[in-house]
Amino acid sequence: LNSSLVLKGINFASNSAELTEDSQVELQRIIGMIKQNEGLVIEISAHTDDVGDAAYNMNLSKQRAESVVTYLTSHDIKKESLVPVGYGMTRPAVPNDSDEHRAKNRRVEMSILKIKEI
Repeated sequence: LNSSLVLKGINFASNSAELTEDSQVELQRIIGMIKQNEGLVIEISAHTDDVGDAAYNMNLSKQRAESVVTYLTSHDIKKESLVPVGYGMTRPAVPNDSDEHRAKNRRVEMSILKIKEI
């Protein structure tokens, strides 16, 4: 519970919440995991780097989290088991002091919030 897992391979078009086609591999893996563990309530969180306006990045991260949830629910995952959250630039994984670090901060994570009995 409450531990985060970075979902590697979830990518978006630049300055967009549109998932890229290569994201499907990781998303399908997540769908399989959720279907095997139907009692989970999962937070899907999206994060940005520190480039640009804070309000813009917060909105973009919220849209990206929603985009992932939309994809998952379109593949028979229950919406009530998913909680989309955008954190913008407020929770960097590493300092935003290089292009490599900024790339690491542009990420999607999942956290198990609750395990329900089914």
